[in-house]
Amino acid sequence: MDFNFNKNHILEDAAVLLRPLQESDAEHLLEISENEPETWTYSQVKANGKENLSNYIKIAVEARKRKEQFPFIVLDKKSGQYAGSTRFYDINFPQKTLQLGFTWYGSAFRGTGLNKHCKFLLLQFAFETLQMERVEFRADANNERSIAAMKSIGCTVEGILRSTMYTGEGESRRDSIILSILKKEWFDSVK
Repeated sequence: MDFNFNKNHILEDAAVLLRPLQESDAEHLLEISENEPETWTYSQVKANGKENLSNYIKIAVEARKRKEQFPFIVLDKKSGQYAGSTRFYDINFPQKTLQLGFTWYGSAFRGTGLNKHCKFLLLQFAFETLQMERVEFRADANNERSIAAMKSIGCTVEGILRSTMYTGEGESRRDSIILSILKKEWFDSVK
């Protein structure tokens, strides 16, 4: 199966709307980008500041055109404000796997339940529309907040990959924790 990731594909429920990220969305995310530096602590591709944010979005949009990634902007319906971004990446249709990540939200949206709504919609789309067999999540092994969020939605910890990549801060490297949800788990217990 292949899927045409187009710029009109929307996922939504009563709390959140996810729509494909566009280069013009930089204006909606600029306040978080410029005023919340802690958001980028564990990010491989920094989106802090106008120039970095524009570059971050441009890279994501180009990857969508190549069908390598599918980035979304996240709208919190309760407040009517844009909360952040998330995406599918490392999409492998022949093997029916993908990764879900590059997720970040402004501080006003963390711990509000918004992430659970987003992940539900994304997982539902991955397993029920795209017919994926496995959705993988990765994070810096030191990113406790992100790891707790992944466990809270039903992810199973698979292990730690040691020294997997540079942190983006000089020559230091990070260990990455790997978590996943399988299609059977989605239908049996996670959903």
